Amino acid sequence: MVKIMAKKLSNKKVMGTDGSEMGILYNITVDLRTGDLVDLLIRPDMTLNVENYRMEDGLVHIPFTAVRAVKDFIVVDKKASTI
Repeated sequence: MVKIMAKKLSNKKVMGTDGSEMGILYNITVDLRTGDLVDLLIRPDMTLNVENYRMEDGLVHIPFTAVRAVKDFIVVDKKASTI
């Protein structure tokens, strides 16, 4: 397993598997009992249609299970991240 420091993820762009910009990573939620990563919280791009996503306080919640890659961008499966 590749280890990535959390501070390196701060303000990283989030892209869909279709190449569309979704937003910028704001935070990550963690299950404190298990240590599992639960959601990415992203500041949505102005072009992202947010009506099919879980929103809270202006942030889009993307289930961590939808993450497909973390490199120069965080790539998520948009279909797996909608409600």
